[in-house]
Amino acid sequence: MTEEIQTPPEAGDYRCGFVAIVGRPNVGKSTLMNQLIGQKISITSKKAQTTRHRITGVLTSDTAQFVFVDTPGFQTKYRNALNQAMNRSVTTTLADVDVILFVIEAGKFGAPDQEVLKLLPKNRPVVLVINKMDEVADKSSLLPFLSSMSQQRDFAAIVPIAALKAQMLDVLVKAVEPMLPESTPFYDEDHVTDRNERFLAAEMIREKVFRLMGDELPYAITVEIEKFTEEETKDGRELRHIHAAILVDRDSQKSMLIGRNGEKLKRIASEARQDMEKLFEAKVFLEVWVKVKGGWADDTRLVRQFGYE
Repeated sequence: MTEEIQTPPEAGDYRCGFVAIVGRPNVGKSTLMNQLIGQKISITSKKAQTTRHRITGVLTSDTAQFVFVDTPGFQTKYRNALNQAMNRSVTTTLADVDVILFVIEAGKFGAPDQEVLKLLPKNRPVVLVINKMDEVADKSSLLPFLSSMSQQRDFAAIVPIAALKAQMLDVLVKAVEPMLPESTPFYDEDHVTDRNERFLAAEMIREKVFRLMGDELPYAITVEIEKFTEEETKDGRELRHIHAAILVDRDSQKSMLIGRNGEKLKRIASEARQDMEKLFEAKVFLEVWVKVKGGWADDTRLVRQFGYE
């Protein structure tokens, strides 16, 4: 019996391109990308500016490959070294992609949204993605909103969605596909992100800090992976040894993060480890501690050192 050999699609039969997901902080960009690719690779929380890095997620179908790029929310209020680096990441991304998804919240379009809209290049198709439709009680109130938004720019398409519930995402994908250039796939079919496990581990810990601490801790915390090793156990299972440091500005913040008898830090580590094991499909041994490194977010050298450039 001869084995069937599958050949990659030819350009002309297939489409492939980069799709940026942009918007002000906290409109659901990371949730949208995670739902589109079917895996959690971009962290989410109710705290604004959770995403700090440009993160790529890949969705592959029989007819197209979408390389989604989740960008930090464009920051207009604070201008420290960290936020300036993130804003540069957004503007650089916009110059390199084929399609832009401009995400806003249903019924809301304020000055921060307008600032982001002004940044979008005129020579790229822009799809207006109206998120959180499920949170609007009176759907008839959206008709005048949709009408007013259509006057803001000549959008390539306007697609209302509910990212958290994965509603209308198939409509969004179908709308974007014809806008991608004809090309063979950039990545293998099972490829979902260009970020390595070390990076994803740090992001998962940072997400748990934001989710557990809320507004108790300032936005300027980061996570540094100090050790990441892989091995195989005697029974053939994969094992990751990960040592991570959460960096804060002051000793008082360190105490808050550790909590009484270390309970808060234990919970952060436990929940992050569970997410890692699910994504990596491997057993994870995780150690997490807290370090004080004051003013790192204002230090251009440290911002680069922690990978924000």
